[in-house]
Order: sequence, then C-alpha cells, then structure tokens
Amino acid sequence: MAQKPSIPKGTRDFSPVEMKRRNYIFSVITKVFKRYGFEQIETPAMENLSTLMGKYGDEGDRLIFKILNSGDYLKKVNDKILQEKNSNQLTKYICEKALRYDLTVPFARYVVMHQNDITFPFKRFQIQPVWRADRPQKGRYREFYQCDADIIGSDSLLNEVDLIKIFDDVLTELKIPDYTIHINNRKILSGLAEVFDIADKIIDFTVAVDKLDKVGNEGVLKELAQKGFTEKQLDEIASFLQEEPGLAQLKNRLSTSETGLKGVEELEEVMNYVTQIGLKSAKLKFDVTLARGLNYYTGAIFEVKVKDFPSICGGGRYDDLTGVFGVKGLSGVGISFGADRIYDIMLATNAFPDFTQDQTEVMFVNFGKQETAYCLPVLFALREKGINAELYPDNVKMKKQMKFANEKGVKYVVMAGENEMKDDTLTVKNMHEGSQDTISKNEFLKMFN
Repeated sequence: MAQKPSIPKGTRDFSPVEMKRRNYIFSVITKVFKRYGFEQIETPAMENLSTLMGKYGDEGDRLIFKILNSGDYLKKVNDKILQEKNSNQLTKYICEKALRYDLTVPFARYVVMHQNDITFPFKRFQIQPVWRADRPQKGRYREFYQCDADIIGSDSLLNEVDLIKIFDDVLTELKIPDYTIHINNRKILSGLAEVFDIADKIIDFTVAVDKLDKVGNEGVLKELAQKGFTEKQLDEIASFLQEEPGLAQLKNRLSTSETGLKGVEELEEVMNYVTQIGLKSAKLKFDVTLARGLNYYTGAIFEVKVKDFPSICGGGRYDDLTGVFGVKGLSGVGISFGADRIYDIMLATNAFPDFTQDQTEVMFVNFGKQETAYCLPVLFALREKGINAELYPDNVKMKKQMKFANEKGVKYVVMAGENEMKDDTLTVKNMHEGSQDTISKNEFLKMFN
C-alpha cells in the first residue's frame, strides 16, 4: 500500500500564487534595505550546535532543532549515559549540528570569521528561513522566513532611528493596517531589576514579563513566584505592571539606578529624532513591559504589533554578541521582519496587489510540428521583448489547450494553422475581451512595443 504523503507540522508548501505574494514581500523589504545602505549575505541552514546553544536562554535552547550525526551516532556514547536517559547529556554526543534558530547569531559568527574582509560599521541584510521546535499554531510555524537588517561596529543611536524608519517605510508600502512600533530599552529593565532588588534574577524577570500579552499580569506573577521571587518583590512588580509608567515617571522610579537612567536617556534621544523626522503610517509607543526574551539584547528593543495578530517584527541592540566568538567590543543593532506573519495579515486584509504582470500573457496553440516551427520565432521574439509567453507543449485537443490558457489567466491565445501559415499571419484571440482578429506576424509583434 502506497504511503500517504504529508509534511511536518508547522511547515507549508507554497503554490505559484503564494510565491508571487511572498516574493512581493521580499522585494519590497529588499528594496528598502538597499535604500538605507545594507548589503546582502547568506549563511548555511545549519550551524555547529555549539554556535547556537546558550545564546537564546533556556527556552530558546529547547526550541533548537538538533541534527543527528550521520552514520552510527550512538557509537561514541557509553552505556552509562544511555542508561541515564538524560537527553541534554546525550545530545552532546549524538548531535554536532543544528538548524539555525535565527539569523542574528549566525551573523555574529559570520562577522568574526570574516572580520578582516569587512568594512565597519557593517550594514548587512539577510532573507532566509529559520527553524524552531515550537508548538504550531495560527501565525506560528516551525519553519519560517526572517528578513533581517543589522548594523554592527557602531554605538550611534542614529542606527536605531534608521531601523524604526525602515519599519515605517516597508510596512507602509505593504499596506499593513493599524500597526504600532513598541520600543523599550533593556537598560530600563535592568534598572528596574536593581530597584526591585532582583538583579540576580534579571533573566527570569525579562522572560516572564515578555509573556505579558499572552498570560496577563497574574500569569507573569505566577511564573515569577515559581522562580522563587519573594512576596515583597512580587508586590513591587505587580504595582509596576499596573502603573504602565511613562518616561517621566520612570526617571523618578529609577533615580537610584545609573543603568536605568541611561536607558531612559537613550530612548528619549531616539524618540526625539523620530519625532523630528516624522513617520508615514507607524505609531511609535514606549512600552515599559516590552522585554523580548532573547538574552543578548542590551539596549533599545523593538516589536511591531498589529491589532488581532501576533507581533510581526522585532529587534534590538546587542553590545557584545560577537564576544562569545572571541571578538569583543563590537556593538550592533538589528531588526527582523516576520515575512510569514506579514503574509497572513496582507492576505486577511486584501493588501496584495494584482500580479497579472507575472502571468503568461501570450500562449501559442500547438497544432503540430510544422505549425510549431512557424510559431517558434514569434514566441522567442516576444520573450526578447520581455513578454511572458509560452507554447503549449503537446498537440492535444483544442478544448484542453484553451482550458489551460483560461485557468492560467492568459490574455492572448495565438493560433496558426494551414491558412495562417500560407498567408504569413496569426489568429489572435483576446481572452479577456472575447475578440478575435487575424493579423500579420509583424503587426502582432508591434502590439508589444
């Protein structure tokens, strides 16, 4: 019995029409990235597991897709380790590689490996798939594309301003409705951790707060209680979550934290620049509860949210991501567009343009070998003019060929039989209008000048 074909959960096939839409998203993003001076690179789908582990926190590490070593991958594992059935311990012996979790850590690895060939500050963009062993749900996939732009080797806050404007330019052109760019600074969160006397639990704090939209205040406090936070600490955090303070209020709350005040100062500078420049359609909102769970962020953090949809973009500054690979002091900042979620929103809001220019515009009917030889020069002359054209490959019934043309949305169907060949003409049917004319080959080609 034949096996029923299937694909892994959280992955998808893409039809021709879906690819047109996806490529449109990628083309808009690429165009804007280039406009701001970014250059494209690519990195392998798989990285050494040691490159990825420890860069995303415990939760991120659990979501990395590990790749079994080829051959007898249990050969180097002793019986004691096998009997312990400790998957984390076993992984070190049977998996040396993994599918990349994001594009930022591979980029940091790339910078270190190619540092002698790079001119800093280096502005790169990358559009490639990433993989996460997450639970599939609406808007969340196990394989999805990220479209990243990063600037590394510069501390200037003007880079943050550029990245906010890139969000604005791209999402305006893609006609994303009612979106807000949320912005915060990890220094502010670090300052709050100092004030709450939880500096030693900063990661637990930010990971929990990052889930606020999903689990609410009670869910955040419950998770923190499970992590060992005291009643006093929980009371202070609960008060903070209910306040939703602005930058002015934060200055008072963070008056004893130099780190926290530095974060407020940086945010004010970025937001003042953006106010001077103006935004096309984005709303910029300071969100003190925005944490982003990734451990490597150290400064500004961004997230773009659309009403009734998951967040579609994110990013932030990382002061020393390359340090883990042996190169210290290279500050960077970057953003990522979630192309798959953007696609879902554009489809739901009917924001995609008409892609008729990508369709076959002219199709030649196949009446046999002689007729094919007669049509081929015209077919290739059209293609030289940049016209999408094809000849039906088989000499089958006319009804089948016309059905094919109709389903593909072909505008002109060209027929050349015995009479046309004798008169050096073509019979051209306009499928959109229902009209039909017999004209010379030259007249037909002039229609596309």
